[in-house]
Amino acid sequence: MSRLAAGVVLVTAQEPPLDPEGPGGEDAGMTATAFMSLSLDPPLVLLSVRAGSRMDDVLTEQPLWAVSVLAENQRHIADRFAMKGRVSDRLLFRDLACARGEISGAPLLDGTLATLECRTEQRVTAGDHVLLIAQVLTTALPAADPAPLAYFRGRYRGLT
Repeated sequence: MSRLAAGVVLVTAQEPPLDPEGPGGEDAGMTATAFMSLSLDPPLVLLSVRAGSRMDDVLTEQPLWAVSVLAENQRHIADRFAMKGRVSDRLLFRDLACARGEISGAPLLDGTLATLECRTEQRVTAGDHVLLIAQVLTTALPAADPAPLAYFRGRYRGLT
């Protein structure tokens, strides 16, 4: 499968608050290449998450999440969130230029190819992963059109 080129995205979510009246919980994020468009009508996407991972736990509790489609010049962000198990979530988001999703409250990175906000509609267990089928609630495209970041043969690559 390393010979199948894939786009690279950052998936983010805000944990539900411990107090329903209080502010949102901690931000969580992960780099993903197993993300794809599933349907245009209705707009659905599919995300594969390792079962039992921190992100799986967060997305089990939080049905609203966001996706930032990474640009070629954002490979350092992909690397940062791929190291997630070794660094706290709070440190991962430090110094990142991002906005909050209007619906999800999740971080949306600046300078990406596109951003989406999603709501999980279905979870399907598939081996050691969970497939999340989600409805796309919002999308945004930046004014600039940067080159995409791709993952091929175990390395991040650009198309330029």
